[in-house]
Amino acid sequence: MPDETKSSSSAITVKPNESTRLARVLRAYHSASSSNSLLSIPFFSLQDYLYFLKSISDVLGQLEQKSMFLLAAAVSDFYIPRAEMPEHKMQSSEGPPEVKLSSVPKMLPVLIHQWAPEAFIVSFKLETDPKLLLLKSRKALDTYQHQVVVANILEERRRKVTVITADSETELELSEEQMKDGKELEDVLVQDLVAKHGAFIQSAQGR
Repeated sequence: MPDETKSSSSAITVKPNESTRLARVLRAYHSASSSNSLLSIPFFSLQDYLYFLKSISDVLGQLEQKSMFLLAAAVSDFYIPRAEMPEHKMQSSEGPPEVKLSSVPKMLPVLIHQWAPEAFIVSFKLETDPKLLLLKSRKALDTYQHQVVVANILEERRRKVTVITADSETELELSEEQMKDGKELEDVLVQDLVAKHGAFIQSAQGR
């Protein structure tokens, strides 16, 4: 959705300069939905997410190299374990609660090495410091031994990314003219990832 929308019970107002882009997105969404090529699975908690990730991995993992996982962002960095949640309504008379968060388990290595070890797996790395971006992306590839890291800087994330593999770095960037015409960086990124996935499948078949 556009950054600035005004909604009521009867209407949603869209900025005029965003209407063309939004219409294109909605047409693509409805086309994918009507052709049964898009499955949207809602979740409401970390436990839901991990359950669905495991279930989906069990199914797609059977396709081996033909399956691709795009893990665009961590669902959360911290959470409250269910066992530590209060059973009853918290009483205001007891004062403000002290909340202790636990780190969410790293599921990427589990997905790569256990749930879908033959799949083509793409992770994303977002940083605010350009000096750290490539270094941390390379470290992620070395640590987890998957196929691709899509690296981007927060303030440039809508127009520029670097697609990193074990032996290549591909910089994808939209021009100002492309952005004014409504071109999305994801269009270019998906094309590049599909090409890399195809090469991955061919390489596996040749082994």
